[in-house]
Amino acid sequence: MADVRKEQEREELHRAIWAIADELRGSVDGWDFKSYVLGTMFYRYISENLAEYINAGEIAAGNDSFDYAKLSDAEAEEAREGLVQEKGFFMLPSELFCNVRASAPQDENLNETLEKVFHHIEDSAKGSSSEQCFSGLFDDFDVNSNKLGATVAKRNEKLVKLLNGIGGMNLGEVRGHSIDAFGDAYEFLMTMYASNAGKSGGEFFTPSDVSELLTRLGTVGKTKVNKVYDPACGSGSLLLKATKVLGKDGVQFGYFGQEINITTYNLCRINMFLHDVGFDKFNIACEDTLTAPQHWDDEPFELIVSNPPYSIKWAGDDDATLINDPRFAPAGVLAPRSKADLAFIMHSLSWLAPSGTAAIVCFPGIMYRGGAEKKIRQYLVDNNFIDCVIQLPANLFFGTSIATCIMVLKRGKADNKTLFIDASGECVKVTNNNRLTAENIERIVSVFTSREEIRHFSHLAEYSEIAGNDYNLSVSTYVEAEDTREKIDIVKLNAEIEEIVAREQVLRDEIAKIIAEIEVGA
Repeated sequence: MADVRKEQEREELHRAIWAIADELRGSVDGWDFKSYVLGTMFYRYISENLAEYINAGEIAAGNDSFDYAKLSDAEAEEAREGLVQEKGFFMLPSELFCNVRASAPQDENLNETLEKVFHHIEDSAKGSSSEQCFSGLFDDFDVNSNKLGATVAKRNEKLVKLLNGIGGMNLGEVRGHSIDAFGDAYEFLMTMYASNAGKSGGEFFTPSDVSELLTRLGTVGKTKVNKVYDPACGSGSLLLKATKVLGKDGVQFGYFGQEINITTYNLCRINMFLHDVGFDKFNIACEDTLTAPQHWDDEPFELIVSNPPYSIKWAGDDDATLINDPRFAPAGVLAPRSKADLAFIMHSLSWLAPSGTAAIVCFPGIMYRGGAEKKIRQYLVDNNFIDCVIQLPANLFFGTSIATCIMVLKRGKADNKTLFIDASGECVKVTNNNRLTAENIERIVSVFTSREEIRHFSHLAEYSEIAGNDYNLSVSTYVEAEDTREKIDIVKLNAEIEEIVAREQVLRDEIAKIIAEIEVGA
């Protein structure tokens, strides 16, 4: 019964989100709309989160009727310093979402009001340990954009609709959600935008089913990990999947990632907050992972999950320092300048803990191409870092129909063998894309865990077999595809042909007889 109620709440929430999209349609297209709706949702969340935190403290101290939203700004100022240390930011009562929303229809300068509030939130964290988490968070929420309307009045009209739409969402109380309402709404929006954004959608969001598969592969036999890391983290949903798989206490020291696109970087930090991850439990950096890696000084990661961009250009051997970089030097060669895929693999391996697992989505070409890529594969195989290669179905990702692979890396393998799994048929078709069902994921993870040999599905290859195949890691080299063509019984077929020929002769004889009788009669 509880599951039914959860699903009803989730569907109601999704309907409310679509309603807001309809309200704004025509003035803001979907891709730009996400910055406004997600920014407003974040504004509501941190307002309620802070007010609830303060109210709970006062009620626990015996002040049962206390309501931070009704306090004067002057009185609230006294708590600023303590709250920044505890929550990472501060907001005056007058700046809370509920109060700004209530006065919005009468506020002729609503755009300026919101702009000030957003600046104040970011400024409140300056000089504190949470500064990096809040700096520039609202940069993509342009209250003065012509996309919202040609005049200030029209823009404010849209902003009122936006505040009312987000305020009207049934997200429940901050505590006691029966669903992770804010986080779920955010994920639904991400899916909605990614599916409609073509190629760019896949650059910031990995579908939930693939995220779950990667995380489960990376956590087999574990109930907790020290930290989870993604070197190309996009909007962060793949990072957060670790909590859904391992539970709330499954990630001990937090979420770490790097993202090169600043808009997506902002979405990722907002995603962390909306999933109730404290500012001291995540560290997301905005830099080029391959040439300006962050987290050098962090303890290695026990879980790395990633869906890095396929075959993008990078500095490669144009930068003479990279061949001496401790991440890339062990292979003795750099990934090609036009194909950075294996540079991401080498980077992830370098950041991986001795007891850790990395599960990384890969472009299939890196499994068989020659040159520098073959030399890197040889390094990985010779040093026994590759635990498993999984062939995925085609058309799983937004913006591309290619059939990708997963490479699973480990530093501490129990044997010197590599498992190959052909999961190309493990999917169902949903609208224009394929999807992994819970059963599909379960079968892949089960075979991965048991390292079982199943004809036409999995093969556990010895090191010598891979070396003998010239370090080709394509799954099709090791797992024979099932021949689904109809098998023909030649003996039975010949008998049937003989019978047809005999019957044909009988018919010919009968026809000749009839013709002869006609000719005699004539």
